[in-house]
Amino acid sequence: MADSMTRPVRILVDGHGGDDAPDMVLDALKLALSSAKHTHTTFGVVGMPDIIRPGLEQRGLLEKVSLVEAAEFITMCESPAVALRRKKQSSMHVGARAIRDGDWDALVSAGNTGALMAVPKLILKTLPGIDRPALASLMPNQSSGCGTFFLDIGANVDCTSDHLVQFAVMGSCYMQLAEGVKSPRVGLLNIGSEDIKGTDVVKAAHARLKESELNFVGNVEGTDLFNGNVDVVVCDGFVGNVALKSVEGVAKLILSTVKKELSSSVVAKMGALMARNALTRVKDAMNPSEHNGAPLLGLNGIVVKSHGSADAYAFACAIDVARREVEADLTARIIETLDRIDESRTDEIQGDEDYA
Repeated sequence: MADSMTRPVRILVDGHGGDDAPDMVLDALKLALSSAKHTHTTFGVVGMPDIIRPGLEQRGLLEKVSLVEAAEFITMCESPAVALRRKKQSSMHVGARAIRDGDWDALVSAGNTGALMAVPKLILKTLPGIDRPALASLMPNQSSGCGTFFLDIGANVDCTSDHLVQFAVMGSCYMQLAEGVKSPRVGLLNIGSEDIKGTDVVKAAHARLKESELNFVGNVEGTDLFNGNVDVVVCDGFVGNVALKSVEGVAKLILSTVKKELSSSVVAKMGALMARNALTRVKDAMNPSEHNGAPLLGLNGIVVKSHGSADAYAFACAIDVARREVEADLTARIIETLDRIDESRTDEIQGDEDYA
């Protein structure tokens, strides 16, 4: 991973993104400023001055956080089409342009998901060799490592085999550079581990990945998301979003069931008291706030999506995801890896033509 001592980081946050913005966003900035992880991070907030400045002043952040002015903001219920055409001076537009122009290194927003997919893609464009950006999530698993990187989780409902290969490259680069995994194991989500299973698109992607320079371990199933046997799991956005929402639902069910049963009797309450520390660790491990911050990979700039319902701590975790991406110089490394894979594929095609 990159050394934060040699890579200053400039992070801009959307002051109007999220259910509880701007208060939640400003509280998160205060938390981030107090963290040792952000010793070399400069922070800014983009938003309407009349709304944002009083909050900065109230928290003593006027001298610590830059205010980037925007004339309007995109609400959580507005369509991406409206956001693109009619809200060009919104905090999201202004923030994306600031990344494009090199004034800031990363944009973090808990705002409207559809708008955050559309606006940065229009302004920043995709990287060379990337057709579509992908939304990703770092999920906890049974190993002691950093978790399983899962993509796409909703940005692209229909994908070609080329898209899946691109997602695999981006996921592998992220885990290697931002999370310090030396040789990330990449798996393709399927209904079975056998090579012959899956749709034509999945089987074509499998063949491509098998010949790539990535540490491709083959097809994986849903259970492999959590057993620690793979570091990156790739699928299309339809499958990924259904899987993610199912996982979140099961996690909530488990936590609520455990809580209910541990308060069901005097004996259960005594047991809960004795196991309090262990139960707290379990709760923390399954706490969505700890894993908040979904990188939007494949853009010519760093954008991180936070849950719209995030609290200040969760949003601060999303800010930390952006910091790690910047320090790792992730965008440049994705381009390098894609270039090598494209060169290898070109050589292979040329060799086949020469043989013919």
